[in-house]
Amino acid sequence: MARAALRIDAVLVQAVIAGALSFAHLHDLAAAAGQTGWKAWAYPVSVDLLLVAAWRRLRADGPSRLAWCWFLIALVASLGANVATAGLLDLNDVPAWLRILVAAWPALAFMGGTLLAHSPADRSPAPPVPSTPAPDPAPETDHDAVAAESSRVPEPGAAPDPEETPALPTAMPVPAALVAHARKVADDHHARTGARIDTDTLRARLGVPPHLADAIATQLT
Repeated sequence: MARAALRIDAVLVQAVIAGALSFAHLHDLAAAAGQTGWKAWAYPVSVDLLLVAAWRRLRADGPSRLAWCWFLIALVASLGANVATAGLLDLNDVPAWLRILVAAWPALAFMGGTLLAHSPADRSPAPPVPSTPAPDPAPETDHDAVAAESSRVPEPGAAPDPEETPALPTAMPVPAALVAHARKVADDHHARTGARIDTDTLRARLGVPPHLADAIATQLT
């Protein structure tokens, strides 16, 4: 715990030192550009406050063009002052363009702070989530009509000659809707029990005669 506290104190000390140096550089540059007295001390406060305001806007509302724009402007102003006072600029003979920038900074900082405080967050709207269409309801099958149709006995008549008796079909025709319904029943049974549905259970679930259940089971395999 003591080591963690020492690490935090070291970071704070480093931040204070860096802030004090940057503050002094901004003050010296403003004073060299003709801003004397309290005005030279107000310039570093203005730059640092704009930098902090833009950073807080980025942290609170997420990335936005407005916050990034003013964050970069304040960062360039701070870095520019630090570099300018490093001996690359003669503070006794400041160029006219730098005096113009320093004199125009208050209006620029005021506009940036106002926009950051009162402009809504520049967030891109989230794309709408596509709605999943509802599955089509299973076609209703009239089990009684199917059972009656399959178990209908032909009317008695003259017995056909053996030579004219047509060959019985190898598979009994089953309506496609009934097969689709039976497949859903079989899938549901397999999902609940982990085993394939047998013919007796399929016949009980569908309510069809045994021979029709056998024909349906054949088409499900």
